[in-house]
Amino acid sequence: MTWRKSSRSNTTSNCVEVAVGRQRVALRDSKNRTGAVLGFPAASAESFLAWLKQA
Repeated sequence: MTWRKSSRSNTTSNCVEVAVGRQRVALRDSKNRTGAVLGFPAASAESFLAWLKQA
C-alpha cells in the first residue's frame, strides 16, 4: 500500500495519511509512521465518504 498525506495538511505537521487498497483503507498519524494504523473494509470507507458528501 502506498501512503498519501492529506491535501489539507499544514506546516505544523498535524496530518493524517491514508493508504487505499482493494479491500482495505488505512489511516495513520503522519508524525508517528510506525505507530498504530486504523483500518476499515473498503466498502465501509466508501459508504462513509458517500455519507459525508451528502451532509
